[in-house]
Amino acid sequence: MSLDWVYYAISWILLTWHSAWDAIGVPVGAVIGTNWSWILAIIFLVVTVRVILFPVFVKQIKSQRAMQALQPKVKELQEKHKGDRETLQKEMMELYRKEKANPLMGCLPMFLQIPVFLGLFHTLKRLNPNAKDQYKVLYGWTAGQFENAAHAKLFSAPISGKFGSTAAELASLGASAHTVKIVAGILVAIMIATTYLTSRQMILKTGWAEDPQQRMVQRLMLYGIPVSLLVSGSIFPIGVIIYWVTNNLFTLGQQQWVLRKFPPLVPPKTGAASRTNGQPAKTGGLLGRKPAQPPAKPQVTAPKVAGPKPGAKPVNPKKGRPAKRQG
Repeated sequence: MSLDWVYYAISWILLTWHSAWDAIGVPVGAVIGTNWSWILAIIFLVVTVRVILFPVFVKQIKSQRAMQALQPKVKELQEKHKGDRETLQKEMMELYRKEKANPLMGCLPMFLQIPVFLGLFHTLKRLNPNAKDQYKVLYGWTAGQFENAAHAKLFSAPISGKFGSTAAELASLGASAHTVKIVAGILVAIMIATTYLTSRQMILKTGWAEDPQQRMVQRLMLYGIPVSLLVSGSIFPIGVIIYWVTNNLFTLGQQQWVLRKFPPLVPPKTGAASRTNGQPAKTGGLLGRKPAQPPAKPQVTAPKVAGPKPGAKPVNPKKGRPAKRQG
């Protein structure tokens, strides 16, 4: 399957934003060793994609809330069909269908961004000043735009360069290997850290899933992807890493906003002490209030015994009759 439509779409967005920044008056030449019009074009490529995908992101959050609410029922099914994996899967799929919950929705925004990532990777990777003229005008580019982008830099490191670039590749770009490795290395470190933080933020807010498969996906996103970037980050062009870091920062802010608007469900404590009349008890620690104090036990006081009336005969405590007076 050809991905030319993706390359055309990404190129169009990138070139449109670059033209917009040029029209606004962003300097064409390098400032602090950086061609800001191209850097801003990459950053606003992220903004464009995330605005388009924002409704999908909200659906992802709602789906995760639905999945979290179903965890007690999922646990019951796991106990009921322990050892019968086939029946368990059928029952769980029926439960998801009935409750309109989609376990795959949590990964949908990430999957939808893969074509964008591949398109930008391909677009920036081909920025070689020595390329043939017919290669420079692919996907709606002009030869002038291609030459301009091929020499665009971030702190003197070309956006098409990468940590693992060969000496010949860097020579064609007129770049220093030392500078490229420093800039690319710092960006890769930021990319790994922000990737970890985006996954950690979501898991801390929603909690670890009870379903083993869902928990495995959470662990993969939290640890597996950041570790894989240690290797794959060396082959990413600097422009692609800028896109990735910007996307992560956008995700951190967007998740924080959505999680405040749609706060995660707080699972009730188990046991009789946490329930009142069949309803979950309110926990003061989660709501920022002091927990309710138990009612004080009523004090039992001994009844007062009325004293004898004046002139009455004293009562014999043993027989309950008036005592005989002596003498």
